[in-house]
Amino acid sequence: MSAWVLPDHLADVLPYEARQIEELRRVLLDSARTFGYELVMPPMLEHLESLLSGTGESMDLRTFKLVDQSSGRQLGLRADTTPQVARIDAHLLNRQGPTRLCYCGPVVQTQPTHANASREPLQFGAELYGHQGQEADLEILELVLTVLKRVGIDNFVLDLSDVRVVAALLTDAGADANQTHAIHQALARKDVVSLASLTAGMPQPSRDALRLIPDLYGDLSVIETARAALPQSPMLTQALDELAQLGQQMARLGHTAVSVDLADLRGYAYYTGLRFSVYGTAPRSQQQLELLRGGRYDEVGAVFGRRRPAVGFSVDVKELAAMSATPDLHRAIRAPWGDAPGLREAVADLRIKGEAVVSLLPGHENEVNEFDCDRELVWVEGTWQVRPAA
Repeated sequence: MSAWVLPDHLADVLPYEARQIEELRRVLLDSARTFGYELVMPPMLEHLESLLSGTGESMDLRTFKLVDQSSGRQLGLRADTTPQVARIDAHLLNRQGPTRLCYCGPVVQTQPTHANASREPLQFGAELYGHQGQEADLEILELVLTVLKRVGIDNFVLDLSDVRVVAALLTDAGADANQTHAIHQALARKDVVSLASLTAGMPQPSRDALRLIPDLYGDLSVIETARAALPQSPMLTQALDELAQLGQQMARLGHTAVSVDLADLRGYAYYTGLRFSVYGTAPRSQQQLELLRGGRYDEVGAVFGRRRPAVGFSVDVKELAAMSATPDLHRAIRAPWGDAPGLREAVADLRIKGEAVVSLLPGHENEVNEFDCDRELVWVEGTWQVRPAA
């Protein structure tokens, strides 16, 4: 195999892609800052038990592991940044009130999340700690809408779910841990045959309700269908009420492309309530892709000794770039190369003022690819002046 061939699902980021990704990164961080979110930068490596705390089996399988030669302890390359941010909130900041944190950095995963995904996403996320009320859920969703609007993505669907719906039904049915895991797997696949077998020994109301869940997807009317069809309990009623309220709030914000899928339980061991995803259509393949995901995970800080309400979302900036319009080239000034009097000083002065100045090396006067050289530095009447490019 050639030395320059990279492992599967890893790729170099070339200049035009890197430019777009970096501009998106800046937009995302600036958008979060306008909502009051503070930037944190956790390390790529941590002790394995810290990285995997409270994240469930799936994160363990996605994490690269190695041994620290200094301490002999097992380390992990982060596959997700949320556990690290929870640790920062719990132990380093230790604030009493709400804490808003954001981050943007690479994560590394043993397996891609889908067929065309990178195993080295550039993960941006925003997380709000310390507020139990639905106001925090709504703020995160408002930030999601703001981010997508600012990066030029308008045609998307916000899909809502809540893990408490199925949790309430399984609690009433007295399901044990193994049965709960198997039922969640069947619901995720919408495998009605396996679901029928797994629920066969349950009380009739629970069995019938769980078998209905795979069909409870569609527009917001699904919530009222669920109210009528499922046996009521305080947990289930609260979950459905909050989903309905969020749908109404999204409509007030002008976003009506909202769907509900009560069988979408990915990460059920991690999430504690609301779970949402945003789907958009890839411009080239016209395939519908998941752009970002998030939800409420109130237990994430418990393992660090501080159980705090938490809600947030994350997105792979690389995938978002592929969905966004290609930005215009940066404007730049073309300058000659040489030792003419005052030339180097004039170029340096322009760069200090923030201008991009591309000096054309001898023999390569037309090889400028990543900049729009709409102006040029020319010698006019004894001084170097910037003029529109010929």
